[in-house]
Amino acid sequence: MSDAIRHECGLAYIRLLKPLSYYLRKYGTAFYGLNKLYLLMEKQHNRGQDGAGIATVKLNIEPGHQFMHRLRVSGPQAISQIFQNINTEVSEMEKMYPEILQHPGLMKGYMRFIGEVMLGHLRYGTQGKNNIEFCHPFIKSNINPTRNLAMAGNFNLVNTDELFDMLNEHPNGTLRESDLGAMIETIHYYLCLADDTDPASLNIEGILKQATTHFDGGFVFSGLIGNGDSFVMRDANGIRPCYYYADDEIVVAASERAAIMTTMNVTQPEIRKLAPGHAIIVTADGEFSDVEILPAKKLTACSFERIYFSRGSDPDIYRERMELGRNLAGTVLKALNNDLKNTIVSFIPNTAEIAFYGLIKGLEDYLKEIKLQRILSRRDMPEEDMRELMARRVRIEKIAIKDAKLRTFITEDSSRNEMVQHVYDITYGTVQRGVDTLVVIDDSIVRGTTLRESIIKMLNRLGPKRIVVVSSAPQIRYPDCYGIDMSRLGDFIAFQAAVGLLADTGQAGKLKDIYDQCKEAGQQGKLHEQNFVKGVYQPFTVEEISKKIAAMLRHQEVTAEVDVIYQSIEGLHNACTHNQGDWYFTGNYPTPGGNRVANRAFMNYMEKQEKRGY
Repeated sequence: MSDAIRHECGLAYIRLLKPLSYYLRKYGTAFYGLNKLYLLMEKQHNRGQDGAGIATVKLNIEPGHQFMHRLRVSGPQAISQIFQNINTEVSEMEKMYPEILQHPGLMKGYMRFIGEVMLGHLRYGTQGKNNIEFCHPFIKSNINPTRNLAMAGNFNLVNTDELFDMLNEHPNGTLRESDLGAMIETIHYYLCLADDTDPASLNIEGILKQATTHFDGGFVFSGLIGNGDSFVMRDANGIRPCYYYADDEIVVAASERAAIMTTMNVTQPEIRKLAPGHAIIVTADGEFSDVEILPAKKLTACSFERIYFSRGSDPDIYRERMELGRNLAGTVLKALNNDLKNTIVSFIPNTAEIAFYGLIKGLEDYLKEIKLQRILSRRDMPEEDMRELMARRVRIEKIAIKDAKLRTFITEDSSRNEMVQHVYDITYGTVQRGVDTLVVIDDSIVRGTTLRESIIKMLNRLGPKRIVVVSSAPQIRYPDCYGIDMSRLGDFIAFQAAVGLLADTGQAGKLKDIYDQCKEAGQQGKLHEQNFVKGVYQPFTVEEISKKIAAMLRHQEVTAEVDVIYQSIEGLHNACTHNQGDWYFTGNYPTPGGNRVANRAFMNYMEKQEKRGY
């Protein structure tokens, strides 16, 4: 994605089912669990570079000894710093006790993060809240082990104020501003009630059923309880992803399937997708279960997972991204009048590479069909013409290479925009100046700022006659509230284009009408019942909005023509058959809170308030 957006976090959960001595005997190290946690986090590093944290629970600890430990670090190198701190602690302990690594019981007693239950989290901060206090896991501490709770997750809730009001809790600072703050307080409340009812045997399933009925949002979260019980749960719509693997030695859960496949060296069929509304629960004595907590609702798994967020090494995601690109081939050919001879195809940024391959395959299929028809229609074609025909290929070039070392250190807008142009290096000599059309595919277009201020101006230096920007995703029109920091409506170039078209066509008053509808619904407590923002786009076709976006992306310095092609909603659903959560594009939110967020975001835009709608 050429526009950097803050997006969802990554979760890593491990429960060892055997004593630490078992792993020392079989694998040669009592650090087996920590090693797997490290790999699981590193293989999901794409999901969070703002901070990380881990928590560990030790089983069967004598009273008076600490059984739960946590370590959090903010910043892009958080994972390495966390595990370097652990390595330093181990090295210091080895200096005092050189043989300690051969004694797992002593290691568990002396080293903080040696335990049987582990939780790791990778954070992408939202709204600029990247300091360490916002890093997961959060902890609720108590002298009673059963009332100690560590939690982390990948989610957003849109009703945090209502949760705090329900609990009659009015915290300040981090706890109040964090969705996890509301979540951990709610679950801890029911945890304490369960402990009062039956302290000898917690009913984790019952606790989760009571607590999560109050949550409005998309979530995957994990909790470690001081008594040794632990759980991982997914929302009833399956908005956020979660996978798990379990055998007689270990239970592993993560946000990405490929991370588990690599970490545990297992195949795709051995990994299960956590069903919507389900939780995996492992009790202190190691009993594992996969249970329904909330009745499953309509599956609206996030399509952005497939388009952009998750690593393309997952076999299904790889195929889906290929199909997203292939689906665009017909539209691209139509825009080019089928002129592939004078067209170069490339991709920006690197995460769009798989969709690029799919687009190329679609274009090649067209070219193969043309060759076949020519051959069939001219069976007496001279050999020279035949060779020329067979030699025709889709022209592919590596047009741009991102300079990972270049940073825009100047904050002044005019200077920063000039510097941003050079974040990418272009490959000179690849384009016939004034002749060739340059087609570049991107994952998606959110704000369009980088395209306008950097990429298109950079590509224009190559001298193409025309630049066609292709998005593997449909137009992003509505805010997200389930884990991605796309909350300000006015940031979206599709929204800006629709507003511009309303002005161009003498319909600017429609914005005030929609604002009045939102205000009235808010006064009646019905802001969640209907997405009024759909009215902004209703007068215009997708093509009209795309044309307006292209005009907005074409800087006055750019001499080439500029066009923009978007994926269709049908193409998205065709490619991502099992992940059809499309509220960013259609405004069809899976929970009532989504409509409320969209309407509030619109009201914020009209009132010129730079804040998120939840």
